[in-house]
Amino acid sequence: MRQRDILWFWLPLFASWLLMTAEGPTVTAAINRLPNEVIMLAAQGIVVSLSVTIESPIINMLATATALVKDRHSYFLVRRFTLHWAILLTIIAALLAFTPLFNLVVVSWMGTPAQIAGWVRPGLQIMTFWTAAIAWRRFLQGVLIHFGHTKYVAWGTAVRLVASGGTAIGLALWSGLAGVIIGSLALMTGVVAEALVATLAIRPVLRNELAPLNQPVAVENELTNRELFWFHLPLAGTAVLTLLAQPLVTFSLARLDNPTQSLAAWPMIFQLLLMARAAAMALPEAVITLTRGPDAYGPIRRFSFTLAVLSGLGMVLLALTPLLPLYLQGVQDTEAAVASLAAYGTRLFLIFPALFVVVSWLRGLLISRHATTIVNLGMLANLVITAIVLAVGVAGNYHGITVAALALNAAIIVELIYLLWRTQQLLNAGPIFGSAREWIPATVEARWRNRNGS
Repeated sequence: MRQRDILWFWLPLFASWLLMTAEGPTVTAAINRLPNEVIMLAAQGIVVSLSVTIESPIINMLATATALVKDRHSYFLVRRFTLHWAILLTIIAALLAFTPLFNLVVVSWMGTPAQIAGWVRPGLQIMTFWTAAIAWRRFLQGVLIHFGHTKYVAWGTAVRLVASGGTAIGLALWSGLAGVIIGSLALMTGVVAEALVATLAIRPVLRNELAPLNQPVAVENELTNRELFWFHLPLAGTAVLTLLAQPLVTFSLARLDNPTQSLAAWPMIFQLLLMARAAAMALPEAVITLTRGPDAYGPIRRFSFTLAVLSGLGMVLLALTPLLPLYLQGVQDTEAAVASLAAYGTRLFLIFPALFVVVSWLRGLLISRHATTIVNLGMLANLVITAIVLAVGVAGNYHGITVAALALNAAIIVELIYLLWRTQQLLNAGPIFGSAREWIPATVEARWRNRNGS
């Protein structure tokens, strides 16, 4: 397998994630130009954090559909499974937004300041059907990826960005609505638009690759509900654990020094991290789909580690050059004190994107071998370290953004070490990184042999 083949498969997925990560900065840029921007940014950060946490059990539906939907029977089985999850999680979202559960979670448990909490509830109410739209489009996108139609995933995300960005800008200019209301409406509009694109894009697949006439008659290897449940459950747990880290950070920032500015700065730090991790987020599905035999392991590993180096260099370029203040103060028009805090926090994550690429490669490798429980345990280790460091920070009343950065960096390192260990055990085929010779591209080795007459 050539590096260019992996690149062309991965590239539309990367474009999709990169466009998706641009959605948050577009919305916050609009909010920053409206009245009461610090309070609105803090409220919007909590709305997004809680909404993403609710959707967490189905966020890995992308990986599940990519790995398991291989015929018409498995398509309809996974579709029914997705819809059941969507209904259940929508009920949870409605309970949080419209019942006294809101006060228990946002005010009592999270300790959100009153002036911020008052704006969180309407944002959550607008985002009630966010999870259902996410579940549906991630299921369909997983099917598209499995059958090689990755370009439609990128097109769907482009439509989402135009829809959410256009809504945010239009409402900011002409509606007079509060920032958090505009932000929530923009996010909902974008994700519904993307779900509609995925619904249209899947129709040719249903007529061709998944047409009844193209399906095998034998049923002994058909996917069962039991297999689907036990495959997805660890991935759901992994996503829940992954996304619980954000409410934990928000919970801690609300209890540390200067909570309002820290809560306003954190969404911008998180958005920059999402953009820096876009390359890594696109990697697992590429690994799952392209790992079709032992010969694929070396090329995919080389591609992944090249990606890790490039992601690390990109983060250094962003954080240690004038690009960062230009983005925070020029593009985002952030208040000076919040921009300074966000810049400081971003510089504490220099190695994070590179580490995340390696973790994503390992996750994809494990999922392709149906070792989803190992992925789940790795994320559990990540969350435990995050919680411990944040608890120590709150107990010592240390600087909020510093504690958050230390917690997430320590957690990803621990997860990486664990996944490396377990993957080595699973492969049982020598060093996981391979020999030095394996990292030399075939063309370079051939030229060296010809030059030396061997």
